[in-house]
Amino acid sequence: MMTNWNGTRTLILGAARQGIALARWLSRHGSNVTLSDSRSLEQLASARESLADTNVTWAAGGHPLELLDTTDVLCLSGGVPLTLPIVQEAVKRGIPLSNDTQIFMEVVPCKTIGITGSAGKTTTTTLVGKMAQRTKDEGGRMKDEESKNSSAVQSIHPSVFVGGNIGDPLINYVDDMTADDLAILEISSFQLEQMTISPNIAAILNITPNHLDRHGTMEAYTNAKARILEFQTEKDTAILSHDDKGAWNLRNKVNGKLLTFSLYDLAEGLNGAYMHEDGLLSLRDGYAYLPLMLREKIKLPGLHNVANVLAAFTIGHAAGFKLDAMLEAVEEFRGVAHRLEFVRELRGVRWYNGSIATAPERSMADIHAFDEPIVLMLGGRDKDLPWDEIAKLIHKRVDHVVLFGEAAELIQKAISAVGGERSVDLRRAEHLKEAVALAAEVASAGDIVLFSPGGTSYDEFKDFAERGENFRKWVQELS
Repeated sequence: MMTNWNGTRTLILGAARQGIALARWLSRHGSNVTLSDSRSLEQLASARESLADTNVTWAAGGHPLELLDTTDVLCLSGGVPLTLPIVQEAVKRGIPLSNDTQIFMEVVPCKTIGITGSAGKTTTTTLVGKMAQRTKDEGGRMKDEESKNSSAVQSIHPSVFVGGNIGDPLINYVDDMTADDLAILEISSFQLEQMTISPNIAAILNITPNHLDRHGTMEAYTNAKARILEFQTEKDTAILSHDDKGAWNLRNKVNGKLLTFSLYDLAEGLNGAYMHEDGLLSLRDGYAYLPLMLREKIKLPGLHNVANVLAAFTIGHAAGFKLDAMLEAVEEFRGVAHRLEFVRELRGVRWYNGSIATAPERSMADIHAFDEPIVLMLGGRDKDLPWDEIAKLIHKRVDHVVLFGEAAELIQKAISAVGGERSVDLRRAEHLKEAVALAAEVASAGDIVLFSPGGTSYDEFKDFAERGENFRKWVQELS
């Protein structure tokens, strides 16, 4: 852990959102920062302008190993692979690795909630943030997590900060935070790999195949996710999905209180939020039982989003949020951009933007969210993940598939290899814009056009958000 950065020499790899935020904060706190990026100085013009008022040194066009000669700490931006030669050389030299979330956790003065998972973490994090904000606005009081066996309370958090792997990096705001605030973070497996601090409340929503191009094996990927629990104490709370084997198998790593959530009744002795057969969401903690709401009041489509809501209720309960605030937040919540986001209806066809779906399993959950006939748009860049299960589901549930991007041929082979009585109409486009036009051609009134790529955006766009914004734009231009 580092608490005094004055006079240190820090090298940051990657001048995207997280790298820029960290460079600004470290520079402000006296570190001699070098920001290295593979892009040219011309391509980095806007990034350099945003840091013009700092003393940051730029290293453009690559990551030469000699940068390590004057480096005390190497910080990785999100998505920077550990296989980079400069990262491997830093490990050999014993140079410690860090990132913006680790450094934030080293200095944050308030309680923290951390949420991770292969799918659903952005939706859940955003919803928990809205629950916390409503609790704050309603002037409620939160139970002191350090006094679980007493009736002690603390004043409501004056400010709620939501960020991490989404939105603004919270390192931008940590200097203004106070002990009474609350920080809610979405944390990716990439960030967790360098982290040695766990949040006070840590939730793992699920662990399914994802980012195997980065982690190599499911074991390594699971180990990265498990680090969110590793550094908790007996005063902290862990929340694990009971329905997901990958998450629930980590319960022996819990150091403090264990809560769970499930789409089914919980066995005796388990505490958390769950759903009855009649669709009533409820919460149990010891001898206390609390009915919450009926499933039909949730505006988000799909059973996977019911699980996200149950997770949010469990997290909110652990944090001491007011019940009314949680219920109102759920009833008003209509999701976040690029996650089954309704774009428009044109000639009886409803278009949905699910650009956040960067793994086949995430796309499968999106397919299950609808009963209507589906025109499915799949593609992007493959992450070395299996496509056979979604291929089987496509033959059962999807009438038309429009493929695009680098992974199009790979996905087409997977779908064609699956036999079945139902035939599937397959079409291919090189780029997303052309794929939108093809989907419009084959869709009929009553259909759902589901943009749920299953691959990353990096073959054509800088991230899933840019991809989703372009999808939305091109759909709106259809006439």
